[in-house]
Amino acid sequence: MGRITVRKPVLRLSTAGVRGRRPDTLAVEEPLEIRVAGRPLTITMRTPGDDFDLVAGFLAAEGVIARADDLVALRYCADTAEQNTLDVVLADHVPPPAPGMARAFATTSACGVCGKSSIEALRVERRYDIAADPVELTPEMLARLPERLRRAQRVFDRTGGLHAAALFDASGEPLAVREDVGRHNAVDKVVGWALRAGLLPLTGRILMVSGRASFELTQKAAQAGIPVLAAVSAPSSLAVDLAEDAGMTLVGFLRGETMNVYTGAHRVTS
Repeated sequence: MGRITVRKPVLRLSTAGVRGRRPDTLAVEEPLEIRVAGRPLTITMRTPGDDFDLVAGFLAAEGVIARADDLVALRYCADTAEQNTLDVVLADHVPPPAPGMARAFATTSACGVCGKSSIEALRVERRYDIAADPVELTPEMLARLPERLRRAQRVFDRTGGLHAAALFDASGEPLAVREDVGRHNAVDKVVGWALRAGLLPLTGRILMVSGRASFELTQKAAQAGIPVLAAVSAPSSLAVDLAEDAGMTLVGFLRGETMNVYTGAHRVTS
């Protein structure tokens, strides 16, 4: 696994006239090329670590795979000097990715849908009936999630430069926490972990993210069968539309003792 952090010299300034040089710890951002059966599919910018989970989650979000046995192998390519190219071998019963799925250019750490060839390609057919999920939550339990997520962000404590995603059960206990420079990558790593562990669909689970709730994160949650998505910041209008359509509970501005429930309010009980 590549380095997660690096040390770089910086010039520290203050308005009081203090100047000084010191090393600073930065989160690493490197490209990961994803290949399927040796054919390039996409390149994503990510923080090294949990790459197998990242790729599994990405393929699940794109509707290529749905179960652990859809994957035969995940392996770093021997033809590259660094562990920045990963090849996927799909099971015989899994159709290869459609030609239109290949990204026209690299996916940045800020965008999980960049390079899609059409608006229609952004919408992936959902596998699970999220609207039927009967999970119920209390505002008090939801209010505890941001602090639990924050305490698990070990690399963020050293760099201040990583997003995080965490999967919780209905009682608010954390099941998996992942960090990455990209919001979408952190979610893919969590979902990929669950897929490889044979846990999909994630019925009765909560996905908590450290930033805003975008369309892409909502879609990834829906593809994994997650009924509740919570974010410390705002959702986008398209995220709200998608959550409503999928029957998902979407919570935003989850900070302190307050929160906004944008969709699926029937699951949040007093």
